[in-house]
Amino acid sequence: MTASASRVFGVDFSSAPSRKKPITVAVGEWVTEKVSATTNRGAAGGQRHRYLLERVDRLESLEAFEHFLRTPGPWLAGFDLPFGQPRLLVEHEGWPTTWPELVRHYCALERTHLRERFKAWCDARPVGDKFAWRAADKPAGSSPAMRWTNPPVAYMMHAGIERMLDAGLAFPAHRYGQGDRIAIEAYPAHVARRIVRTSYKSDDPAKQTPERRQARGEIIQALCAASVPGLPVALEASRSLQKTLLDEGGADLLDAAICSLQAIHAATLPDYGFGARVDPLEGWIGGVTIPHLP
Repeated sequence: MTASASRVFGVDFSSAPSRKKPITVAVGEWVTEKVSATTNRGAAGGQRHRYLLERVDRLESLEAFEHFLRTPGPWLAGFDLPFGQPRLLVEHEGWPTTWPELVRHYCALERTHLRERFKAWCDARPVGDKFAWRAADKPAGSSPAMRWTNPPVAYMMHAGIERMLDAGLAFPAHRYGQGDRIAIEAYPAHVARRIVRTSYKSDDPAKQTPERRQARGEIIQALCAASVPGLPVALEASRSLQKTLLDEGGADLLDAAICSLQAIHAATLPDYGFGARVDPLEGWIGGVTIPHLP
C-alpha cells in the first residue's frame, strides 16, 4: 500500500464573525492510499480517501479570515458560502456577466441596495416562484444564493468572496485563477441530509435538543464509516474531537469538517466534477451531481 497526503481545510462561514459566532475552519490532511479491489471503506477506483481531522479553528473577525486565506499552499478548501449568483438575476440587473467582474461589482454594492433589488425581484414574481436559482442550488437542496435572510447567504457571498478573490485563490468551477490554493464551494447540509432527515443543529440554545445531538452522532458515525452514499471519503478524528463535534449544538464545527470532505470528493473527480456543463458565472457546489440535460 502506498499513500500520499495533502492539506485540506473546511470553512463554515459567517458574514459577521464574532466570539459568539465565529467562522470555523476544519484543519486536516487528505490521505490517499492505493488499495486492493476488495477494500471498500472510503475506496473508489482502487484508492481509499481519508480525511485526518487535526483541529477546528475559530476565526472571530473578517480580518482573521483574510489572514487565513493567505496560508501558504498547497492546499484545498471547501467554503460554505455562495461563490456566484443566478445568471437570470445577473442579466436582469445588468450586472457584469464574467465572474471576477461580477464579484467586484456585487461586493461593491451596499447590502441595503442588494436587499432592495432582491426584494423587488421577488415582489414581481408569482407565489411559488419568488427566487432566482442557480443551476446547482436545487440539486444541492440549498437556499437560493440571492436569499438575504434566514439564512442570509447573499450577505455571506458579499462578505467573503471578494476577500477570497483578492487572496489569489484558484476557483475551478469558475475557470478562474491559478496556483496551489484551491477553493471549492461546499454545502454541508447536502451530505447531512443523506444520513438523517431530521434537523441536526440550531443556533438557538433552547432548540439544541437531545434529538438534534443524536442526529449529529449519526452523521459523525456515518462519516467515520465512509458509509454516506456518493461520498467516498472517510473522516478520521480522535474521540475527543468527535465529542467536540457532537456537543456543539450549532454544528458549525461539524459543518466545517463536512466542507473538507466535500472538497476532497470534488478533487477526486475529473475537472473537480464540474465539466463543460457548469456555467462559470454561477459555479457549482462540490460533490453535487450535475443533472443530465435534456
